[in-house]
Amino acid sequence: MESGRILTIEYFHGSKFGNGVKVAEEFKKLMGEKGVAVNIHHVGAAKPTALPAADLYIFSSPGRMGRPRGCVRRFLKRLNLPAGTKYALLTTEGAPRPDKKTGRMPTEEEIARWQKVRPKMNEILQAKGLVKVAEEKVYVTGLKGPLEEGWESKVAILFEAIVKDLNG
Repeated sequence: MESGRILTIEYFHGSKFGNGVKVAEEFKKLMGEKGVAVNIHHVGAAKPTALPAADLYIFSSPGRMGRPRGCVRRFLKRLNLPAGTKYALLTTEGAPRPDKKTGRMPTEEEIARWQKVRPKMNEILQAKGLVKVAEEKVYVTGLKGPLEEGWESKVAILFEAIVKDLNG
């Protein structure tokens, strides 16, 4: 990372059942190994108009009927960050399931039609002039969890993309 200066990432999540917190803690652990400070906050405990300064902001939401949770959408809409601020998304979304009648798994196109968590979040943030660095999703296999098998690798993919961006 940049020499002589500790980089800071502010991570805001809307976790309801703890899956988003697990993902955030894994991300914090990986970034800590690189000497980057990550501060994790629930959107319900943060003021979107007075966020701490950071090199990068990460926003996370579970999927609720294919969209971000209401508390996260409201938080993002009230967000007050300067245009050009960098952000990343790391969401927890319901895992695709086979069709009950045919047993066929949905295609990527079919999934995109009903799973709009990240597109909705990007739409709000990019309308404010923020710049996306990376995004990733982790599937939740049941209504309240658990996370998909091997979810840590998806967090590592986001971690690598952010490290690459922070290094220029």
